[in-house]
Amino acid sequence: MSDISVLIVDDEPQLVRSLVFALKGEGIAARPAHTGAEGLAEIERQVPDLVLLDQRLPDMQGVQVLERLRRDQIAVPVVMISAHGDTRAAVQAVKAGASDYLTKPFELDDLIHVIRSTLERERLSAEVSYHRKTVVGDDGVVGDSPVMAELAATITRIAASSAARVLLLGESGTGKGLIARSIHNRSARAKAPFVEVNCASLPEQLIEAELFGAEKGAYTGAHQRRVGLVALADGGTLFLDEIGEMPPTLQAKLLHFLENGNYRSIGAPQGRTADVRVIAATNRDLAEDVKAGRFREDLFYRLNVIQLRLPPLRERSGDVLPLARHFACRLAVESGCAPVRLEAGAERLLEAYSWPGNVRELKNLMERFTILYPGQTITPMELPPNLLRPGADNGVATGSSLSDSLDFSERVLLTEALARAGGQKGRAAELLGISRHSFKRRLQRLGLTSENRSRG
Repeated sequence: MSDISVLIVDDEPQLVRSLVFALKGEGIAARPAHTGAEGLAEIERQVPDLVLLDQRLPDMQGVQVLERLRRDQIAVPVVMISAHGDTRAAVQAVKAGASDYLTKPFELDDLIHVIRSTLERERLSAEVSYHRKTVVGDDGVVGDSPVMAELAATITRIAASSAARVLLLGESGTGKGLIARSIHNRSARAKAPFVEVNCASLPEQLIEAELFGAEKGAYTGAHQRRVGLVALADGGTLFLDEIGEMPPTLQAKLLHFLENGNYRSIGAPQGRTADVRVIAATNRDLAEDVKAGRFREDLFYRLNVIQLRLPPLRERSGDVLPLARHFACRLAVESGCAPVRLEAGAERLLEAYSWPGNVRELKNLMERFTILYPGQTITPMELPPNLLRPGADNGVATGSSLSDSLDFSERVLLTEALARAGGQKGRAAELLGISRHSFKRRLQRLGLTSENRSRG
């Protein structure tokens, strides 16, 4: 039984009969229609997976059929067929919503490739849409764990409030920039600018000019007037990332601006005002920095009007797999390939890992998989070594923990090789590059008998 159904709408009976027969040999069930009206009736009777639509039909143009489908909101991919010389019309049809086009005469291999690639793009698009609806909230927060549901609700409340100062706390890689932008996008300031500055990336002598601006000639190298980020963010949101790295000399000037909205550009004869919501973020313990004299106490309390703590990924392990699938789909779209999938064994290892680099580390891993194994299924064999240790992080295991980690890694590799070899020990040994005798000895040492494996 064919998995793919295709409707061919073309007024050349012999061509249609040939295509129906040829596609059947490729496992594709095709049915014919010879006019536009007949094609629309067939689609209404049963929507196929794909429509091959001739550009010129006895009763109407192919693009008119396409327009009817779009008007009636019938979501079926359409591949236009055009005679030689009608390419421009086919391209216009693609712009009107057709998925692709073929020019007569065409080879069967080209037709098969277009059909399968078009359906794969549709499947990928549907999968991305599904994950966006089920995993990515309107606020951009990814995850469906209780802690993330509460975080999303808090973001909504903050965005709708008049709070002009928000402090985001969390480890590196937890998504503080995403949360800041989500607050902005859901607020009444959404149409105004969202301006971001990383306080750790700018030299101390330039950060004041970057924030508040500078007049021409105010300092060596100031060859023209610089408009500061505060002025650019007027009416919107200023996101100060890594606020804990701000030089002490600038902290006093920032405090002055936060207190009354007034600031003065370097070299300016008079001050200016700006209405800005300031969202600051840090992975440091600012309370400890205040005690140590590294951060101004009054600035800390001024920033800390609304505090939001972002949980590390290890505290919401239930979001690991939804996040992984989300990144797989998003990266596949960006790369123009099918998304990678995770085998059950790989999924368990990802959930057991402690993710010291948080969401950023997971995203980087999925990006690596997308580049190296596009469209493939990821097994434990493709995972980096640090993910093969239970409870692993970036540290180094020692003593008995190292032995346990090695045993665990070996157990994963042996059982994975057996699964890929269909239970054939000889083939599994070949996959691992060891002898059959050595493979059996390792199974026995780890207690991986046939009975144990079937229970596992």
